[in-house]
Amino acid sequence: MTVNLEVSEGVGTIRLDRPPMNALDVATQDRLRELAEEAARREDVRAVVLYGGEKLFAAGADIKEMQAMDHAAMVVRGRALQDSFTAVAKIPKPVVAAVTGYALGGGCELALCADVRIAGDNAKLGQPEILLGLIPGAGGTQRLARLVGPSKAKDLIFTGRQVKADEALAIGLVDQVVPAAEVYERALAWAARLAKGPAIALRAAKESIDAGLETDLDTGLAIERNWFAGLFATEDRERGMRSFVEDGPGKAKFL
Repeated sequence: MTVNLEVSEGVGTIRLDRPPMNALDVATQDRLRELAEEAARREDVRAVVLYGGEKLFAAGADIKEMQAMDHAAMVVRGRALQDSFTAVAKIPKPVVAAVTGYALGGGCELALCADVRIAGDNAKLGQPEILLGLIPGAGGTQRLARLVGPSKAKDLIFTGRQVKADEALAIGLVDQVVPAAEVYERALAWAARLAKGPAIALRAAKESIDAGLETDLDTGLAIERNWFAGLFATEDRERGMRSFVEDGPGKAKFL
């Protein structure tokens, strides 16, 4: 398989495994969607790590495969491509991308689907599609602009240039930069911590933030208000408040 899902102690690792560059061909895209949907519905998966391996995350689409497609073929395929990445973005659980080496084109777009990005000091990210006479087609023009702002997104997309880890951190494209050998362990630790948290509240927080960013403030506040009130019906809320009153803050253990 070109993508695998491994689960351990509440953390699911979705790992790209298509040597040598983890090129995201059609089969890999479809498999990615299947595993994202599986991770979303599995109760034993409470947080997710996206990982491409020790050497690189993903160097982009399979250009040879794309070259053989005409306009009609891409009209059909384009939606499926976006749907594969959107399935990752919509996993209702904390998701972290562990980025080593290249994360270019579709690789960068996949990292954008995570909630947090931890990059190795050897990472290089970018959207080089313009150099092929194209634009990003798996969400790059939308998610990148929302993350780093329109000016920085236009700079990266217009030029197709790659940014190293330090610049990616400075513009907000990644959230942490660590030694390359520590990337997966750092990402795993982040996910493992949240895997022990209140699953429904984490889902509520993620959906409130993501949905709120797509609408006006009043509607966003309504989304937040509805989730906030709804959480008072959960066992995790009862457990968390009881622990706070009896033992002090930060000591609750959630199921």
